[in-house]
Amino acid sequence: MPTNQAAGHSQTSVQTEVIAEVGSVHDGSFGNALKLIELAADCGADTVKFQTHIAAAETLKDAPMPPFFKEEPRYQYFERTGFSVEQWRELKAKCETVEVEFLSSPFSIEAVELLEDLGVHKYKIPSGEVTNLPLLQVIAATKKPILLSSGMSTWLEIDAAVNTIRKIHDGISVLQCTSHYPCDYAKVGLNVMLEMKERYGLPVGLSDHTSTNYSSFAAVTLGATVVEKHLTFSRLMYGSDARHSLDPNEFKDLVAGIRGIEQMLNGQVNKDEEAGRMSGMKDIFQKSVVSVVDIPQGTILTNDMIGFKKPGTGIPASNVDAVVGAKVVCDIPRDTLVRAEDLVKG
Repeated sequence: MPTNQAAGHSQTSVQTEVIAEVGSVHDGSFGNALKLIELAADCGADTVKFQTHIAAAETLKDAPMPPFFKEEPRYQYFERTGFSVEQWRELKAKCETVEVEFLSSPFSIEAVELLEDLGVHKYKIPSGEVTNLPLLQVIAATKKPILLSSGMSTWLEIDAAVNTIRKIHDGISVLQCTSHYPCDYAKVGLNVMLEMKERYGLPVGLSDHTSTNYSSFAAVTLGATVVEKHLTFSRLMYGSDARHSLDPNEFKDLVAGIRGIEQMLNGQVNKDEEAGRMSGMKDIFQKSVVSVVDIPQGTILTNDMIGFKKPGTGIPASNVDAVVGAKVVCDIPRDTLVRAEDLVKG
């Protein structure tokens, strides 16, 4: 997985993993799911993330609905929007065709078994499963990289999850997340992301539920190795995710902004060398010592006789001390560059 470093430290060439979370935006339409993969690739995402729900394996039929989506009972929703094993296989193949990575969050051990049958390369632990240590043990046993979200968890719960996985392997990235839909800027928790990096010594990232890209940009600047944002065709689509997702143009801006920030972080500017390339600009924009009155030959220059004006092709304003007190060896008309050869010191 790509790594990044916080600003102010030495940089290496890196690329942040940008995950397009399509979740259940497809609303059970296999055609929509295929098109969302194409859309994510067109927007520049590295990875497309789904959610693998098997209703009977993960929820009771009378389980409550979340506050941000009460239009449909959870069991019914998961059952209606689920895909067959063959459809999941085709979705993964579609990702390979358009050259984005397939990723899905399993919500049950049965879902892990399904994803293992597909041959996935890594796993995403959703915020609601952080305390499901039996599920984490099964996922860790695959020895595949894990992205661990944290939107609903205390530090003790995250500690337990990280320790459970680390008993088997260290291929973990911990993602700060706040499970508000949408999330206010003040609740993003970039301080938590930095504390995670210090606390666990692992790569960190942000699962961003704000309505804009600003938090993701800030996270990358602070060292996030992965950023996840929801993607939809339109916020007007039905379902629990679409209204809190980015539209295609917004997601393209997300990717463009992150790639630009990477160039800024990785670019090593030598100020002296860069300034040397700007000699022509300096001649145009910087100031030289000029006469502000007619100065006769033999005059000893004083401060009230000179000023500072463009262009910068004469004696630099920074060298004024070498001019004041010098004798002029020829007449210098008003509003003229003062040249070194016009002066004699002492």
